[in-house]
Amino acid sequence: MLSNYLTVKETGEHEIVIERSRFIAHIARAATEEEANGFIQSIKKRHHSANHNCSAYLIGEHDQIQKANDDGEPSGTAGVPMLEVLKKRRLKDVVVVVTRYFGGIKLGAGGLIRAYGKSVSEGLNAIGVVERKLMQMVHIKIDYTLLGKVENELRSSPYLIKEINYLEQVEIVTYVAAENIQIFKEYVINLTNANATIEDGSLEYLEEKIL
Repeated sequence: MLSNYLTVKETGEHEIVIERSRFIAHIARAATEEEANGFIQSIKKRHHSANHNCSAYLIGEHDQIQKANDDGEPSGTAGVPMLEVLKKRRLKDVVVVVTRYFGGIKLGAGGLIRAYGKSVSEGLNAIGVVERKLMQMVHIKIDYTLLGKVENELRSSPYLIKEINYLEQVEIVTYVAAENIQIFKEYVINLTNANATIEDGSLEYLEEKIL
C-alpha cells in the first residue's frame, strides 16, 4: 500500500463549450479495470446520442494499467491527451470520460488535443483532488477520570481523533502516521502516567483536500 497518493475527491462532471461543441468531462475513482470499464459504459449508455465518448484511465500503485480510447476522434487527439492530464496531475485510480456533442465547427487535430485536455483539466479543478495518506489506527483505553485531560491534549496536538467509544473504559481511536507510532505511544504513556492500554488497529487512508 502506498503511504500517500493523489486521486479525485468524488464522482462528478463538468461541461465546457469550445467552438459550439459541448465537452462534458465525467470523472470518478476506479480501483480496478472492471470498475473503470463499468463507469465508461454507464456514461456511453447515458450519452448514447453524443458524437463521441472518449475515455482514459490510470490504475494501480505504479500506474500499471493505462488505457486511452479516442472513440471515433482522429487517432491520438482525445484519449491520449486526457490520459496525459491524469499523469501530469500525478493522479491514481482515476477514470475519465469526455462526452462531445459536435457543434458544427471542426477543430483540427491540435484543437481537439487542446480541447480534450482542457476538458479534463477543468473537470478536475471543478470536482477536486485529495491526497490520501495511509494512517495507523491506534486504540487508547483509559479510565473516565482521564478523558478530559487526554481528549483536550489530543485535540490540540497534531494527532487526529477518529472516534471516542464510551465502553467500560473510554476508547479513543486516533489516526497516526506509521513513522510516528513509537513517538505517539510514548506521548500517550507520558500523558497518562502509563495508565493507558495502547493497541494498534487497522490501516486506513485519511483524505485531505488539496484542490
